[in-house]
Amino acid sequence: MTKSSPLALLPLLVFLALFVGAGLWYQSQGAAMAFYQVSAPVAILPAIALAILLAQGPLSRRIDTFIRGVGDPTIITMVLIYLLAGGFASVAKAVGGVDATVAFGLSIIPPSLVLPGLFVITAFVATAMGTSMGTIAAIAPIAVGLTDATELPVLFTIGAVVGGAMFGDNLSIISDTTIAATRTQGVTMRDKFRMNLRIALPAALIALIWLYISGRGVAATAQIAPAGDYDLVRMLPYIAVLVLAVSGVNVLLVLFIGILLAGTIGLGLQPDYSLVNLSQDIYAGYTGMQEILLLSLMIGGLGALMQAGGGIRWLEQQIDRIGRLGGHRNPGRKTGELGISTAVALTNICTANNTVAILLTGQLAKDMAARYRVDPRRSASLLDIYSCTVQGMLPYGAQVLLASSLAKVSPLALAGSIHYCWLLGACALVSTFIPTKPFKSAETLN
Repeated sequence: MTKSSPLALLPLLVFLALFVGAGLWYQSQGAAMAFYQVSAPVAILPAIALAILLAQGPLSRRIDTFIRGVGDPTIITMVLIYLLAGGFASVAKAVGGVDATVAFGLSIIPPSLVLPGLFVITAFVATAMGTSMGTIAAIAPIAVGLTDATELPVLFTIGAVVGGAMFGDNLSIISDTTIAATRTQGVTMRDKFRMNLRIALPAALIALIWLYISGRGVAATAQIAPAGDYDLVRMLPYIAVLVLAVSGVNVLLVLFIGILLAGTIGLGLQPDYSLVNLSQDIYAGYTGMQEILLLSLMIGGLGALMQAGGGIRWLEQQIDRIGRLGGHRNPGRKTGELGISTAVALTNICTANNTVAILLTGQLAKDMAARYRVDPRRSASLLDIYSCTVQGMLPYGAQVLLASSLAKVSPLALAGSIHYCWLLGACALVSTFIPTKPFKSAETLN
Protein backbone atom coordinates (compact mmCIF):
# COMPACT_ATOMS: atom_id res chain seq x y z
CA MET A 1 0.00 0.00 0.00
CA THR A 2 1.28 3.47 -0.91
CA LYS A 3 2.46 5.51 2.07
CA SER A 4 0.60 8.80 2.46
CA SER A 5 2.56 12.05 2.30
CA PRO A 6 1.34 15.66 2.06
CA LEU A 7 4.72 16.59 0.54
CA ALA A 8 3.70 14.87 -2.69
CA LEU A 9 1.02 17.55 -3.16
CA LEU A 10 3.54 20.41 -3.09
CA PRO A 11 3.97 20.43 -6.91
CA LEU A 12 0.22 20.93 -7.30
CA LEU A 13 0.36 23.91 -4.92
CA VAL A 14 3.27 25.32 -6.93
CA PHE A 15 1.25 25.06 -10.14
CA LEU A 16 -1.76 26.76 -8.56
CA ALA A 17 0.44 29.47 -7.04
CA LEU A 18 2.04 30.25 -10.41
CA PHE A 19 -1.19 30.08 -12.38
CA VAL A 20 -3.31 32.03 -9.88
CA GLY A 21 -0.48 34.37 -8.93
CA ALA A 22 0.05 35.39 -12.54
CA GLY A 23 -3.67 36.00 -12.90
CA LEU A 24 -3.79 38.20 -9.81
CA TRP A 25 -0.75 40.17 -10.94
CA TYR A 26 -2.15 40.82 -14.42
CA GLN A 27 -5.48 41.73 -12.88
CA SER A 28 -3.75 44.35 -10.72
CA GLN A 29 -2.25 45.74 -13.94
CA GLY A 30 -5.70 46.04 -15.49
CA ALA A 31 -5.10 43.42 -18.17
CA ALA A 32 -8.15 41.99 -19.93
CA MET A 33 -8.76 38.29 -19.21
CA ALA A 34 -6.06 38.49 -16.54
CA PHE A 35 -6.32 34.86 -15.45
CA TYR A 36 -5.73 33.69 -19.02
CA GLN A 37 -2.54 35.61 -19.79
CA VAL A 38 -0.22 32.79 -18.68
CA SER A 39 -0.92 29.47 -20.35
CA ALA A 40 -1.58 26.60 -17.95
CA PRO A 41 0.65 24.11 -19.86
CA VAL A 42 3.55 26.52 -19.29
CA ALA A 43 2.72 27.25 -15.64
CA ILE A 44 2.71 23.54 -14.87
CA LEU A 45 6.31 22.92 -16.03
CA PRO A 46 7.99 24.00 -12.73
CA ALA A 47 5.50 21.81 -10.85
CA ILE A 48 6.46 18.79 -12.95
CA ALA A 49 10.15 19.46 -12.34
CA LEU A 50 9.52 19.67 -8.59
CA ALA A 51 7.44 16.47 -8.61
CA ILE A 52 10.27 14.57 -10.32
CA LEU A 53 12.73 16.03 -7.82
CA LEU A 54 10.60 14.93 -4.82
CA ALA A 55 9.92 11.43 -6.15
CA GLN A 56 11.80 8.45 -4.74
CA GLY A 57 14.21 6.20 -6.60
CA PRO A 58 16.55 6.64 -9.55
CA LEU A 59 15.91 9.53 -11.91
CA SER A 60 15.09 7.17 -14.78
CA ARG A 61 12.35 5.52 -12.72
CA ARG A 62 10.86 8.88 -11.75
CA ILE A 63 10.73 9.94 -15.39
CA ASP A 64 9.21 6.57 -16.32
CA THR A 65 6.45 7.19 -13.77
CA PHE A 66 5.74 10.56 -15.35
CA ILE A 67 5.70 9.13 -18.87
CA ARG A 68 3.38 6.29 -17.84
CA GLY A 69 1.00 8.91 -16.48
CA VAL A 70 1.17 10.88 -19.74
CA GLY A 71 0.57 7.73 -21.76
CA ASP A 72 -2.24 6.37 -19.59
CA PRO A 73 -5.01 4.97 -21.85
CA THR A 74 -7.54 7.29 -20.20
CA ILE A 75 -5.41 10.34 -21.01
CA ILE A 76 -4.74 9.26 -24.60
CA THR A 77 -8.43 8.53 -25.20
CA MET A 78 -9.27 11.95 -23.77
CA VAL A 79 -6.80 13.58 -26.16
CA LEU A 80 -8.33 11.83 -29.18
CA ILE A 81 -11.81 12.93 -28.12
CA TYR A 82 -10.59 16.51 -27.71
CA LEU A 83 -9.20 16.50 -31.25
CA LEU A 84 -12.34 15.09 -32.86
CA ALA A 85 -14.61 17.33 -30.77
CA GLY A 86 -12.63 20.38 -31.85
CA GLY A 87 -12.78 19.31 -35.48
CA PHE A 88 -16.51 18.71 -35.36
CA ALA A 89 -17.31 22.01 -33.64
CA SER A 90 -15.17 23.93 -36.14
CA VAL A 91 -16.68 22.31 -39.25
CA ALA A 92 -20.28 22.49 -38.00
CA LYS A 93 -19.88 26.20 -37.26
CA ALA A 94 -18.15 26.88 -40.60
CA VAL A 95 -21.05 25.36 -42.58
CA GLY A 96 -23.57 27.60 -40.81
CA GLY A 97 -24.81 25.36 -38.04
CA VAL A 98 -24.63 28.01 -35.31
CA ASP A 99 -26.24 30.75 -37.41
CA ALA A 100 -29.06 28.43 -38.48
CA THR A 101 -29.73 27.33 -34.90
CA VAL A 102 -29.86 30.88 -33.53
CA ALA A 103 -32.01 32.18 -36.40
CA PHE A 104 -34.45 29.29 -36.05
CA GLY A 105 -34.75 29.84 -32.31
CA LEU A 106 -35.34 33.56 -32.62
CA SER A 107 -37.99 32.99 -35.28
CA ILE A 108 -40.17 30.88 -32.98
CA ILE A 109 -39.86 32.85 -29.70
CA PRO A 110 -43.09 34.66 -28.78
CA PRO A 111 -42.58 38.16 -27.31
CA SER A 112 -43.83 37.06 -23.89
CA LEU A 113 -41.06 34.45 -23.62
CA VAL A 114 -38.02 36.47 -24.64
CA LEU A 115 -35.90 35.77 -21.55
CA PRO A 116 -36.78 32.06 -21.21
CA GLY A 117 -36.41 31.74 -24.98
CA LEU A 118 -32.91 33.19 -24.91
CA PHE A 119 -31.98 30.68 -22.21
CA VAL A 120 -33.34 27.74 -24.24
CA ILE A 121 -31.66 28.85 -27.48
CA THR A 122 -28.34 29.38 -25.75
CA ALA A 123 -28.64 26.03 -23.95
CA PHE A 124 -29.23 24.17 -27.22
CA VAL A 125 -26.40 25.93 -29.04
CA ALA A 126 -23.98 25.28 -26.17
CA THR A 127 -25.02 21.61 -26.01
CA ALA A 128 -24.47 21.32 -29.75
CA MET A 129 -21.20 23.28 -29.91
CA GLY A 130 -19.70 21.99 -26.66
CA THR A 131 -18.32 25.39 -25.70
CA SER A 132 -19.82 28.01 -23.42
CA MET A 133 -17.34 30.65 -24.62
CA GLY A 134 -18.22 30.21 -28.30
CA THR A 135 -21.92 30.23 -27.49
CA ILE A 136 -21.72 33.43 -25.46
CA ALA A 137 -19.70 35.11 -28.21
CA ALA A 138 -22.39 34.16 -30.76
CA ILE A 139 -25.54 35.01 -28.79
CA ALA A 140 -24.60 37.74 -26.29
CA PRO A 141 -24.54 40.46 -29.01
CA ILE A 142 -28.08 39.44 -29.99
CA ALA A 143 -29.15 39.68 -26.34
CA VAL A 144 -27.56 43.13 -26.06
CA GLY A 145 -29.51 44.22 -29.14
CA LEU A 146 -32.74 43.05 -27.52
CA THR A 147 -32.05 45.13 -24.41
CA ASP A 148 -31.34 48.18 -26.59
CA ALA A 149 -34.68 47.80 -28.40
CA THR A 150 -36.79 46.98 -25.33
CA GLU A 151 -36.95 47.66 -21.63
CA LEU A 152 -35.54 44.25 -20.71
CA PRO A 153 -33.00 44.50 -17.85
CA VAL A 154 -29.54 43.94 -19.32
CA LEU A 155 -28.24 41.92 -16.36
CA PHE A 156 -31.15 39.47 -16.56
CA THR A 157 -30.85 39.18 -20.34
CA ILE A 158 -27.11 38.53 -20.37
CA GLY A 159 -27.46 36.38 -17.25
CA ALA A 160 -29.94 34.19 -19.14
CA VAL A 161 -27.41 33.78 -21.97
CA VAL A 162 -24.53 32.82 -19.64
CA GLY A 163 -26.81 30.49 -17.67
CA GLY A 164 -27.95 28.74 -20.83
CA ALA A 165 -24.34 28.47 -22.01
CA MET A 166 -23.30 26.81 -18.75
CA PHE A 167 -26.30 24.45 -18.95
CA GLY A 168 -25.24 23.31 -22.41
CA ASP A 169 -21.55 23.14 -21.53
CA ASN A 170 -22.41 20.92 -18.57
CA LEU A 171 -24.50 18.50 -20.65
CA SER A 172 -22.78 18.53 -24.05
CA ILE A 173 -21.06 15.30 -24.98
CA ILE A 174 -18.36 17.20 -26.90
CA SER A 175 -17.62 19.69 -24.12
CA ASP A 176 -14.08 19.46 -22.73
CA THR A 177 -15.55 19.35 -19.21
CA THR A 178 -17.69 16.34 -20.08
CA ILE A 179 -14.79 14.61 -21.78
CA ALA A 180 -12.53 15.20 -18.79
CA ALA A 181 -15.15 14.14 -16.23
CA THR A 182 -16.17 10.92 -17.98
CA ARG A 183 -12.68 9.78 -18.90
CA THR A 184 -11.16 10.43 -15.46
CA GLN A 185 -14.02 8.51 -13.81
CA GLY A 186 -14.20 5.73 -16.39
CA VAL A 187 -17.88 6.12 -17.33
CA THR A 188 -19.75 6.52 -20.60
CA MET A 189 -21.01 9.81 -21.99
CA ARG A 190 -24.56 8.49 -22.00
CA ASP A 191 -24.56 7.56 -18.31
CA LYS A 192 -23.04 10.85 -17.25
CA PHE A 193 -25.56 12.77 -19.42
CA ARG A 194 -28.48 11.01 -17.77
CA MET A 195 -27.08 11.54 -14.29
CA ASN A 196 -26.47 15.24 -14.98
CA LEU A 197 -29.91 15.75 -16.47
CA ARG A 198 -31.58 14.69 -13.21
CA ILE A 199 -29.98 17.67 -11.48
CA ALA A 200 -29.63 20.19 -14.31
CA LEU A 201 -33.21 19.89 -15.59
CA PRO A 202 -34.94 20.89 -12.31
CA ALA A 203 -32.50 23.80 -11.95
CA ALA A 204 -33.21 24.88 -15.54
CA LEU A 205 -36.99 24.68 -15.08
CA ILE A 206 -36.85 26.85 -11.96
CA ALA A 207 -34.58 29.30 -13.79
CA LEU A 208 -37.02 29.45 -16.72
CA ILE A 209 -39.93 30.23 -14.39
CA TRP A 210 -37.88 32.93 -12.67
CA LEU A 211 -36.88 34.45 -16.02
CA TYR A 212 -40.48 34.45 -17.22
CA ILE A 213 -41.71 36.22 -14.09
CA SER A 214 -38.81 38.69 -14.18
CA GLY A 215 -39.36 39.69 -17.79
CA ARG A 216 -43.14 39.46 -17.95
CA GLY A 217 -43.75 43.16 -17.35
CA VAL A 218 -41.76 44.40 -20.33
CA ALA A 219 -41.49 41.37 -22.58
CA ALA A 220 -45.07 41.68 -23.78
CA THR A 221 -44.12 44.81 -25.72
CA ALA A 222 -40.79 43.47 -26.95
CA GLN A 223 -40.21 43.44 -30.67
CA ILE A 224 -37.78 40.79 -31.78
CA ALA A 225 -35.90 41.67 -34.92
CA PRO A 226 -36.39 39.37 -37.90
CA ALA A 227 -34.14 36.36 -37.51
CA GLY A 228 -33.12 36.21 -41.15
CA ASP A 229 -32.99 33.22 -43.46
CA TYR A 230 -31.92 29.85 -42.12
CA ASP A 231 -31.64 26.29 -43.35
CA LEU A 232 -32.66 23.57 -40.90
CA VAL A 233 -30.43 21.06 -42.72
CA ARG A 234 -27.40 22.85 -41.26
CA MET A 235 -28.60 21.90 -37.77
CA LEU A 236 -28.56 18.17 -38.56
CA PRO A 237 -24.93 17.51 -37.48
CA TYR A 238 -25.67 18.82 -33.98
CA ILE A 239 -28.84 16.80 -33.66
CA ALA A 240 -27.21 13.65 -35.03
CA VAL A 241 -24.26 13.86 -32.64
CA LEU A 242 -26.51 14.41 -29.63
CA VAL A 243 -28.86 11.54 -30.54
CA LEU A 244 -26.06 9.08 -31.31
CA ALA A 245 -24.15 9.91 -28.14
CA VAL A 246 -27.20 9.55 -25.90
CA SER A 247 -27.98 6.26 -27.69
CA GLY A 248 -24.70 4.86 -26.43
CA VAL A 249 -22.63 4.85 -29.64
CA ASN A 250 -18.88 5.12 -29.03
CA VAL A 251 -18.06 8.81 -28.73
CA LEU A 252 -15.08 8.64 -31.11
CA LEU A 253 -17.32 7.15 -33.79
CA VAL A 254 -20.05 9.70 -33.02
CA LEU A 255 -17.70 12.64 -33.51
CA PHE A 256 -16.22 11.16 -36.70
CA ILE A 257 -19.74 10.73 -38.13
CA GLY A 258 -20.52 14.31 -37.09
CA ILE A 259 -17.51 15.64 -38.97
CA LEU A 260 -18.44 13.67 -42.10
CA LEU A 261 -22.07 14.82 -41.95
CA ALA A 262 -21.18 18.48 -41.37
CA GLY A 263 -18.56 18.35 -44.13
CA THR A 264 -21.01 16.75 -46.57
CA ILE A 265 -23.59 19.47 -45.87
CA GLY A 266 -21.01 22.17 -46.41
CA LEU A 267 -19.82 20.66 -49.68
CA GLY A 268 -23.40 20.21 -50.90
CA LEU A 269 -24.90 23.57 -49.89
CA GLN A 270 -21.99 26.01 -50.16
CA PRO A 271 -20.57 26.38 -53.70
CA ASP A 272 -17.36 27.96 -52.39
CA TYR A 273 -16.77 25.24 -49.77
CA SER A 274 -14.22 22.68 -50.94
CA LEU A 275 -12.34 19.71 -49.52
CA VAL A 276 -9.45 22.07 -48.85
CA ASN A 277 -11.74 24.27 -46.74
CA LEU A 278 -13.00 21.19 -44.90
CA SER A 279 -9.49 20.03 -44.08
CA GLN A 280 -8.56 23.53 -42.90
CA ASP A 281 -11.61 23.73 -40.65
CA ILE A 282 -10.87 20.34 -39.11
CA TYR A 283 -7.29 21.37 -38.42
CA ALA A 284 -8.46 24.70 -36.98
CA GLY A 285 -10.57 22.66 -34.56
CA TYR A 286 -7.49 20.63 -33.64
CA THR A 287 -5.45 23.73 -32.89
CA GLY A 288 -8.30 25.17 -30.84
CA MET A 289 -7.90 22.20 -28.48
CA GLN A 290 -4.12 22.50 -28.29
CA GLU A 291 -3.90 24.08 -24.83
CA ILE A 292 -6.27 21.72 -23.02
CA LEU A 293 -4.73 18.74 -24.88
CA LEU A 294 -1.22 19.60 -23.70
CA LEU A 295 -2.42 20.30 -20.17
CA SER A 296 -4.22 16.94 -20.04
CA LEU A 297 -1.03 15.10 -20.96
CA MET A 298 1.04 16.98 -18.40
CA ILE A 299 -1.51 16.63 -15.62
CA GLY A 300 -1.64 12.91 -16.36
CA GLY A 301 2.10 12.68 -15.68
CA LEU A 302 1.96 14.99 -12.64
CA GLY A 303 -0.96 13.03 -11.20
CA ALA A 304 0.97 9.76 -11.55
CA LEU A 305 3.90 11.24 -9.62
CA MET A 306 1.63 12.62 -6.87
CA GLN A 307 -0.17 9.30 -6.56
CA ALA A 308 3.08 7.35 -6.41
CA GLY A 309 4.32 9.73 -3.71
CA GLY A 310 1.23 9.21 -1.54
CA GLY A 311 -0.35 12.64 -2.03
CA ILE A 312 -3.74 11.36 -3.17
CA ARG A 313 -3.91 8.90 -0.29
CA TRP A 314 -3.11 11.69 2.21
CA LEU A 315 -6.00 13.78 0.87
CA GLU A 316 -8.37 10.83 1.22
CA GLN A 317 -7.30 10.37 4.84
CA GLN A 318 -7.96 14.03 5.63
CA ILE A 319 -11.45 13.87 4.12
CA ASP A 320 -12.11 10.67 6.05
CA ARG A 321 -10.99 12.41 9.25
CA ILE A 322 -13.30 15.38 8.59
CA GLY A 323 -16.16 12.95 8.05
CA ARG A 324 -15.50 11.35 11.43
CA LEU A 325 -15.33 14.75 13.13
CA GLY A 326 -18.73 15.45 11.63
CA GLY A 327 -20.19 12.55 13.57
CA HIS A 328 -19.91 9.79 10.98
CA ARG A 329 -18.18 6.75 12.45
CA ASN A 330 -18.17 5.09 9.07
CA PRO A 331 -18.11 7.88 6.47
CA GLY A 332 -20.00 6.79 3.39
CA ARG A 333 -21.51 8.09 0.19
CA LYS A 334 -22.48 11.54 1.48
CA THR A 335 -18.98 12.18 2.82
CA GLY A 336 -17.46 11.08 -0.47
CA GLU A 337 -19.80 13.18 -2.60
CA LEU A 338 -19.30 16.27 -0.44
CA GLY A 339 -15.53 15.73 -0.59
CA ILE A 340 -15.51 15.40 -4.38
CA SER A 341 -17.77 18.45 -4.77
CA THR A 342 -15.70 20.59 -2.41
CA ALA A 343 -12.41 19.60 -4.02
CA VAL A 344 -13.44 20.51 -7.57
CA ALA A 345 -15.24 23.70 -6.46
CA LEU A 346 -12.22 25.01 -4.52
CA THR A 347 -9.86 24.08 -7.34
CA ASN A 348 -12.07 25.92 -9.82
CA ILE A 349 -12.05 29.02 -7.62
CA CYS A 350 -8.26 28.91 -7.70
CA THR A 351 -7.83 28.22 -11.41
CA ALA A 352 -10.89 30.03 -12.86
CA ASN A 353 -11.05 27.22 -15.42
CA ASN A 354 -13.57 24.41 -15.04
CA THR A 355 -11.78 21.93 -17.30
CA VAL A 356 -8.47 22.44 -15.49
CA ALA A 357 -10.26 21.96 -12.17
CA ILE A 358 -11.70 18.62 -13.32
CA LEU A 359 -8.34 17.43 -14.63
CA LEU A 360 -6.60 18.36 -11.38
CA THR A 361 -9.14 16.63 -9.14
CA GLY A 362 -10.13 13.76 -11.43
CA GLN A 363 -7.86 11.11 -9.93
CA LEU A 364 -8.70 12.17 -6.38
CA ALA A 365 -12.40 11.97 -7.20
CA LYS A 366 -12.00 8.51 -8.71
CA ASP A 367 -10.14 7.21 -5.65
CA MET A 368 -12.67 8.78 -3.28
CA ALA A 369 -15.56 7.32 -5.26
CA ALA A 370 -14.08 3.85 -4.83
CA ARG A 371 -13.31 4.44 -1.15
CA TYR A 372 -16.74 5.78 -0.17
CA ARG A 373 -18.76 3.68 -2.63
CA VAL A 374 -19.90 6.62 -4.72
CA ASP A 375 -21.26 5.61 -8.11
CA PRO A 376 -18.60 6.65 -10.68
CA ARG A 377 -21.39 8.05 -12.84
CA ARG A 378 -22.32 10.23 -9.91
CA SER A 379 -18.73 11.36 -9.28
CA ALA A 380 -18.37 12.32 -12.97
CA SER A 381 -21.62 14.25 -12.75
CA LEU A 382 -20.57 16.09 -9.58
CA LEU A 383 -17.20 17.03 -11.06
CA ASP A 384 -18.84 18.62 -14.09
CA ILE A 385 -21.75 20.21 -12.22
CA TYR A 386 -19.76 21.91 -9.47
CA SER A 387 -17.03 23.09 -11.82
CA CYS A 388 -19.64 24.64 -14.14
CA THR A 389 -21.55 26.07 -11.18
CA VAL A 390 -18.49 27.83 -9.78
CA GLN A 391 -17.26 28.91 -13.21
CA GLY A 392 -20.56 30.68 -13.84
CA MET A 393 -20.28 32.57 -10.56
CA LEU A 394 -16.69 33.81 -10.84
CA PRO A 395 -16.41 37.51 -11.71
CA TYR A 396 -12.92 36.74 -13.04
CA GLY A 397 -13.97 33.64 -15.00
CA ALA A 398 -13.66 33.73 -18.79
CA GLN A 399 -17.40 33.34 -19.44
CA VAL A 400 -18.46 36.19 -17.13
CA LEU A 401 -15.64 38.43 -18.34
CA LEU A 402 -16.57 37.88 -21.99
CA ALA A 403 -20.29 38.44 -21.42
CA SER A 404 -19.77 41.52 -19.25
CA SER A 405 -17.41 43.06 -21.80
CA LEU A 406 -19.93 42.53 -24.62
CA ALA A 407 -22.76 43.98 -22.53
CA LYS A 408 -20.61 46.68 -20.92
CA VAL A 409 -21.69 45.78 -17.37
CA SER A 410 -19.80 44.99 -14.18
CA PRO A 411 -18.57 41.36 -14.00
CA LEU A 412 -19.41 41.30 -10.29
CA ALA A 413 -22.98 42.47 -10.92
CA LEU A 414 -23.41 39.97 -13.76
CA ALA A 415 -22.12 37.05 -11.66
CA GLY A 416 -24.93 37.64 -9.19
CA SER A 417 -27.53 37.63 -11.98
CA ILE A 418 -26.68 34.23 -13.48
CA HIS A 419 -29.46 32.53 -11.55
CA TYR A 420 -29.17 29.14 -13.25
CA CYS A 421 -25.69 28.48 -11.87
CA TRP A 422 -26.79 29.26 -8.31
CA LEU A 423 -29.81 27.01 -8.73
CA LEU A 424 -27.68 24.22 -10.23
CA GLY A 425 -25.35 24.26 -7.22
CA ALA A 426 -28.32 24.21 -4.82
CA CYS A 427 -29.98 21.29 -6.64
CA ALA A 428 -26.72 19.32 -6.66
CA LEU A 429 -26.26 19.89 -2.93
CA VAL A 430 -29.82 18.79 -2.15
CA SER A 431 -29.37 15.65 -4.28
CA THR A 432 -26.45 14.56 -2.08
CA PHE A 433 -28.77 14.18 0.89
CA ILE A 434 -31.46 12.24 -1.00
CA PRO A 435 -31.21 8.50 -0.18
CA THR A 436 -30.11 6.29 -3.06
CA LYS A 437 -29.54 2.61 -3.60
CA PRO A 438 -26.10 1.46 -2.34
CA PHE A 439 -23.59 1.30 -5.15
CA LYS A 440 -21.71 -1.95 -5.63
CA SER A 441 -18.20 -1.33 -6.91
CA ALA A 442 -18.27 -4.62 -8.81
CA GLU A 443 -20.90 -3.27 -11.19
CA THR A 444 -19.79 -2.90 -14.78
CA LEU A 445 -20.51 0.57 -16.08
CA ASN A 446 -18.93 0.49 -19.50
